[in-house]
Amino acid sequence: MLGLTAMTIIRLRSLFAVVMLFSIYSLLTASLFMVLDAVDVAFTEAAVGAGISTMLMLGTLMITGYREKRPAHSPILPLIVVVLTGAVLVWGTLDMPHFGSPDQPVHQHVAPRYIDDSPKEVGIPNMVTSVLASYRGYDTMGETIVVFAALIGVLSLIGIKKYTNKEPGRTEKPPESILQVAAKLLIPFILLFALYVQFHGDFGPGGGFQAGVIFAAGIILYALTFSLKDAMHLAPPKVVKVIAAFGVLLYGGTGIVSMLKGGTFLNYSVLAHDPIHGQHYGILLVELGVGLTVASVMMLIFYAFVSRGEAD
Repeated sequence: MLGLTAMTIIRLRSLFAVVMLFSIYSLLTASLFMVLDAVDVAFTEAAVGAGISTMLMLGTLMITGYREKRPAHSPILPLIVVVLTGAVLVWGTLDMPHFGSPDQPVHQHVAPRYIDDSPKEVGIPNMVTSVLASYRGYDTMGETIVVFAALIGVLSLIGIKKYTNKEPGRTEKPPESILQVAAKLLIPFILLFALYVQFHGDFGPGGGFQAGVIFAAGIILYALTFSLKDAMHLAPPKVVKVIAAFGVLLYGGTGIVSMLKGGTFLNYSVLAHDPIHGQHYGILLVELGVGLTVASVMMLIFYAFVSRGEAD
């Protein structure tokens, strides 16, 4: 029994070290993107890769058992599917232009089109936001729906356990630790910075994805330093679920309103008398929908993992 316990501790430490290495790798990658002047991508990598992903991987470790269960089916069929899929993907890359080649279509047609026409058609200083929210509005909406679908999958598989007080006789709160006091000072600035990134994404690096992850990180920090019960009291799962769905509906609803006003789906130019103002209004609404969905999804997935770990 002692040997099993020691082996289990060694495995847990090894998995924890791997998670930390992934986090360090994300920080280094974000630094590389900064050197390449891809500030928006660096922002996302730092917030998602080094921040939320690390927390979710640690939460996954909490609900991972000590013993591996025997698979109910043979792994041969999944192995064949993975090998064939990988082979098809590799085969598809053979027709792609060489990496860094100046003859790529993105350098010949796509990038010049955005650089030359984006200031006149969209009128937003941050060209990345104009591309993601306006020119590639369909793709960004699809990404938002994928994030929401991931939430549905997680909640369907493990759900969120209701918090049960394991010490019913204890009513007084313990004294706050130094970490909790420091978190109280940091969390308001984290949430304020998330709002800044959300509504300043038109003029500088940022947007709905980055703001949503930063806002969720603030709530997760509150849960880690205080308790899951306190976090669920601050942001109840039932309310957060409604906000997640509302974010997707806000994005799609903006496109429907554009159609009702005589334009095409997600054509924000018809939302105001001035097409540039319409683009501003539309991008502001869809980015808000992205921010609400991403923040809610990240919080709910964290709730699901941690509540399952505490319940077990």
